[in-house]
Amino acid sequence: MKTMLSTAATGCLFLGLALIATPAAAQGTPEQRAACEQDAYRLCSQYIPDERRTGNCLSRNRVKLSPACRRLFSGRKRR
Repeated sequence: MKTMLSTAATGCLFLGLALIATPAAAQGTPEQRAACEQDAYRLCSQYIPDERRTGNCLSRNRVKLSPACRRLFSGRKRR
């Protein structure tokens, strides 16, 4: 049961990140969603599975995000 809840929370997190991060992230590719998963658990676990609050938390913590996740929130593309 705990694993099922964790999987559901992760799914909600992915959906939320895909919907709120940036237009580029709105596509929600697995790579884009995976870029922020660890940051979300590390910095914003108290807001999971609420997509809006998790996304807001990640946005507030931009300076602490991993480079891949930070790119999603800044709207910049990799060179």
